[in-house]
Amino acid sequence: MNVFDLLKHRGFIYQLTDDTEIEEKLANDKLVFYIGIDPTADSLHIGHLLPLMAAKWLQEYGHKPIILIGGGTAMVGDPSGKTEMRMMLTDKQIQSHGQALKDQLSKFIFVDAQTDGSLRDDNSAIILNNRDWLQNLKYIEFLRDFGRHFSVNKMLAAESVKLRLETGLSFLEFNYSLLQSYDFYILAKDHNCVLQLGGQDQWGNIIAGVDLTRRILSKPVYGMTFPLLTDKQERKFGKTVDGAVWLDKSKTSIFDYYQFWRNVDDADVGRLLFFYTTLPIDEIKYLASLEDPEINRAKEILAFEATCLVHGEDAAKETFTAAAGQFGCADKECKIKTSSKIKNIEIHDNSLNLPSYTITNSDMDNGYWIIKLIVDSGLENSNGAARRLIKGGGAYLNDSRITDMDKEIKRSDFSNGKLTLRSGKKNLRQIILSNSR
Repeated sequence: MNVFDLLKHRGFIYQLTDDTEIEEKLANDKLVFYIGIDPTADSLHIGHLLPLMAAKWLQEYGHKPIILIGGGTAMVGDPSGKTEMRMMLTDKQIQSHGQALKDQLSKFIFVDAQTDGSLRDDNSAIILNNRDWLQNLKYIEFLRDFGRHFSVNKMLAAESVKLRLETGLSFLEFNYSLLQSYDFYILAKDHNCVLQLGGQDQWGNIIAGVDLTRRILSKPVYGMTFPLLTDKQERKFGKTVDGAVWLDKSKTSIFDYYQFWRNVDDADVGRLLFFYTTLPIDEIKYLASLEDPEINRAKEILAFEATCLVHGEDAAKETFTAAAGQFGCADKECKIKTSSKIKNIEIHDNSLNLPSYTITNSDMDNGYWIIKLIVDSGLENSNGAARRLIKGGGAYLNDSRITDMDKEIKRSDFSNGKLTLRSGKKNLRQIILSNSR
């Protein structure tokens, strides 16, 4: 199976600028391709994993990735998929975020250690920053040389623009498509890049970049998009009521990251296994065909493999055993066949690996307000959210539902210096009482 067929079978391909040519070139040539990531935060989130997994497969088959950090385009803000203008970041914030993302990327693809941006003969990835060529653009010259190639009518017809026209699109954001197109031109000219990858909401920008590059360089370049994943609430996949699911463990704990995947809808397990694991296609089809309660084993495998991908095998093993020790294992006897290393893990009560929050003896002198403990431990992010959790019947202390919002936690609530605080069925914190004062 060539990489085009693999991507197609695993569901990565949504739109192509030139179906036959792209298939032929991916099967027979070694291409340079790129994906762009704007540093709007100091960590990647799981929404970035889909293009990174595609890049991982393409690199494995000999194609060369360019990961473009959008240090320049982040100054403008991509209107795609947004109902209002993004929060403006300072140049210092953007540069700091860009470095943080660069540090994370090597977990997913093999990155060239060179720092001069030059291409080696092998297919190791290079990481570039479009700030390097966008920050010094001369506006009038840019408009004369490149702006004349853009049709305002076509730009207004793009889905990302049409949606924003209803709520208001700033002239600043309207320029985003020009700058992303210019990126493709620079990468094609200086690095022989011939293929851009992105989400389906980037289709208009990708088409514009393909058209611009072909016009100016008179060389064939191509675009490919991935399907936009959404949940039942039509939110982008990876968004929760508390915000994004981050890859940085200081922003989303490894346990909470694992539990996100463990708790996906039954109907989504198959496609998520195709996207976010490297398990064989036939095995995924088998796992996706399982029915309740066996489908929960497929969810455990998905969560384990997705955690391995981001946090490493050791962390995935520890988190799986912690979750299984707390909530039970869906296939303790390993009757469901899988090639995943999850099958070799012994299940035992591993409460030390549960996400925890430590308080001192002095904190307990006058009791610890339950609302404050819910927020301090990270179960909720505000007093209001904690009150709503209790009012809705979703807060538990040692498996007993909390009904009193004025409850004070006492030392007597602890057993062997520990208690469990839980939100819903799966989101929990182990509260540890330290002997120190």
